[in-house]
Amino acid sequence: MSPSPEPYVVEDCRGVLQLMSDGTVRRGGEPAFPADVPEDDCGVEWKDVAWAPEHDLNARLYRPRHLGAANDARIPVVAYFHGGGFCIGSGRWPGFHACCLRLAAELPAVVLSFDYRLAPEHRLPAAQEDGAGAMSWLRARAAADPWLADAADFSRVFVAGDSAGGNIAHHVAAKFGKTGLFPPLRLRGHVLLMPGMVGEARTRAELECPADAFLTTEMCDRYARLSLPAGATRDHPAINPAGPEAPALGAVEMAPVLVVAAERDVLRDRNAQYARRMKEEWGKDVEYAELAGVGHGFFVTDPWSERADELVRLVRRFVVDHMDSE
Repeated sequence: MSPSPEPYVVEDCRGVLQLMSDGTVRRGGEPAFPADVPEDDCGVEWKDVAWAPEHDLNARLYRPRHLGAANDARIPVVAYFHGGGFCIGSGRWPGFHACCLRLAAELPAVVLSFDYRLAPEHRLPAAQEDGAGAMSWLRARAAADPWLADAADFSRVFVAGDSAGGNIAHHVAAKFGKTGLFPPLRLRGHVLLMPGMVGEARTRAELECPADAFLTTEMCDRYARLSLPAGATRDHPAINPAGPEAPALGAVEMAPVLVVAAERDVLRDRNAQYARRMKEEWGKDVEYAELAGVGHGFFVTDPWSERADELVRLVRRFVVDHMDSE
């Protein structure tokens, strides 16, 4: 009897995740991309907690060490979801950690960075379900943890995410609306940073994406193959929330949305289409900003750049403008 052939790699995601020919999944422990983290942590203190131990999911919680003249005042809350094509990533990776340090220090805000189940072991909509579960966990935890309660104003909650995390932020917005977690959480806005969205019909940015881009059309297709339910197309609402199969959101009372796109991102056109349909067809309060000269994930891969500074200023202004809006 001949020996069984050795399994070989069928799909590879940045060397961090490999799907083998026998169906097994191999994951590496090292982050897919490095990022610098300052020694003083930007004046922010943080801790890790298990938010869904049944799925081995953690959250990293951040708050400024000193709140200055407003030391006796509570500050807004940002629930953050990392990127990674629904397949890779963790809030503990240096790039995502650096982003949350900046948001906590410069907004300022209490930031909660939630991990979620990853594909292909857990296909969509598992990630979006975990997004909703994380918000429910926060609702239950709000008054129970003095570390959070002493600093956080739970009537001023924003949901944010980068790439796949931006997609999760959209689904949280659609599920809970403005008041679905109240009391004590009041959702004031959603921040979608280069949100992860694909579709069957190719956009110009997808057709013209250079092969050496940080995120390419081929990579998007690979993430979709690994994350979508069996038999689903790229128009599945989980991954194309403004596409032809997506449920209409006109009746959902959603908090304002900030969509930040990147000029050189393969997702640029998809993000613009999403913002346009949300605003023009479904009547949502949507602000769209496109940052020049940068590609997908620049905030995570280069969190201390001038364009990252611009992004943080955009988010800060959005939070200030909407933290007391009705």
